[in-house]
Amino acid sequence: MHQPPDLFRGFLHCYYEDVYGTRPVTRELQNGLVWYYCGLDKPPSRDAVDRFLTDLEHVIDDVFDKLVEQAAICGLLDPMYSIDSTHIEAIQYNDAASWNYDPTAEEYYYGFGCTIVSTGPKIPIAAELTQAKQADQETAMRVTRDALAVEEPTWMLGDSAYDILDWHDHLLAAGVVPIAPYNPRNTGDPKDIEFRVEDRIEEHSEDVQPKQSILEETYKHRTGVERTNDAVKNCGLGHVRSRGRVHARTEVFVALCLRLVVAITHYERGNAPGGEKL
Repeated sequence: MHQPPDLFRGFLHCYYEDVYGTRPVTRELQNGLVWYYCGLDKPPSRDAVDRFLTDLEHVIDDVFDKLVEQAAICGLLDPMYSIDSTHIEAIQYNDAASWNYDPTAEEYYYGFGCTIVSTGPKIPIAAELTQAKQADQETAMRVTRDALAVEEPTWMLGDSAYDILDWHDHLLAAGVVPIAPYNPRNTGDPKDIEFRVEDRIEEHSEDVQPKQSILEETYKHRTGVERTNDAVKNCGLGHVRSRGRVHARTEVFVALCLRLVVAITHYERGNAPGGEKL
């Protein structure tokens, strides 16, 4: 009988070694040294790996939250959060995925999206699988609330897709300064502002006047979340090999967990936690 922590350790090993999908994972864990050093009593069967992935669906959020909590205890979080979405390619026979357009790459892909809030040295602290690359407003708000539940930052940075009034007002009410470029969209009378927060603060407070130079300088740090996206993709985020949305989400969160494990391990060894290889 395999213990869940040992099988989870096996999955993390496989993702670290760029091995994805239940068949390849099973083959990798048949290696004598691998299953032994992962703490397994014997090589797991394909059925055992399948069952574990199904059972993991029910606790993967808790595992991720515990790792985020450990990263916070290690002091790996900083007062600047960034939110962004990235694309996730899926296998063609995952009928829960769909064709999406990635404006960054200027091409279509078959798969999902993932919205991530990150901070510090490429630390993901909140995330959600989405049907398309860009999250809808409800998901963006939920991921933002999840991030604030970890620790409340001073700043929250997002691109123009987060020029959302509710998003700004929720953050301001929590004492967090949101910085997202103003998107005039189809308005016939665009505001003379660079960031939406300039308008929201002016509307809600007569005493506070944001300094545009500070907003501009702070916004430059938003690229940190793009580096986090790349780091998590190196941990398997871009390799969803299972069928169905639920299994796909589980695989995404395994990749997020691996990134946290790598960062925490670097910290505990006295290395720079932003490193992507141990």
